[in-house]
Amino acid sequence: MKGLFAWPGYSSIGVPYERPSRALGSTKFNFWKLWNFALDGITSFSTWPLRIWTYVGGTVAAVSLLYMLFIIVKTLLFGADWPGYASIMSAVLFLGSLQLISIGILGEYIGRMYMEAKQRPPYIIDFTSKALHIENENGL
Repeated sequence: MKGLFAWPGYSSIGVPYERPSRALGSTKFNFWKLWNFALDGITSFSTWPLRIWTYVGGTVAAVSLLYMLFIIVKTLLFGADWPGYASIMSAVLFLGSLQLISIGILGEYIGRMYMEAKQRPPYIIDFTSKALHIENENGL
């Protein structure tokens, strides 16, 4: 709900009130339902969960590149502990990290298409507040 309230871009204020206690029954929202509600709110109004995988892929690619260099240098200097280990690990680590980067980039595109498919305008012009301000100045 906070995403829906903040989406138009208008300034908002909180209105304090005291909520009466529930008259009958108990809430049907357990932890799992609240968690899913929070995830829906996060994924409906942002693409940052998708962007995270691009960063994770880039980080894993950098670490795997360093580890790959370490394995190759170790193999060249000290010989192979297990034949083929250096080449297989290098390929697996590097290709796995490329897959994570690719998933992140695809996620970015899909997230942008999703935002565009909602057909929300990029901005809303507030004509009402100006009209109300003029009416208030004239004593209406």
